[in-house]
Amino acid sequence: MAGFLNQYEILFNKAKADLSAANVLYTRLLEGNSELDLEVICFHLQQSAEKRMKAVLSKNKIYYPKIHDLETLINLLSENCIAFETDRELLIELNDYAVEGRYSIMHEELDNINDIFILLSDMTNEAEKIIAEK
Repeated sequence: MAGFLNQYEILFNKAKADLSAANVLYTRLLEGNSELDLEVICFHLQQSAEKRMKAVLSKNKIYYPKIHDLETLINLLSENCIAFETDRELLIELNDYAVEGRYSIMHEELDNINDIFILLSDMTNEAEKIIAEK
């Protein structure tokens, strides 16, 4: 029987699943699947970043509000002296996709989506290191 997972482990695993989903959807979009849109992909990217930061906060027993605002989460990490290296401005671009992107068409081209995929991959590595330290 498998043991129970800690909250930070659940969040970290869900963050990885969101990034995997975004990768699959983006590949399908590039292949010409017209039923997909960028907002859905960016929603999964935003969720991945959010859950990754919440996993690190949870591992460090730091309370975080039930929010989707990536800037607030970055600030919480910083305020608690957790060195989480990330491109703050690029990450914050995903904020609108947490809610608005699910319910409306944003009609924005995200020219730097490849940079965001790289950023989230780097965040995965960074979060794994932080979680393993404690």
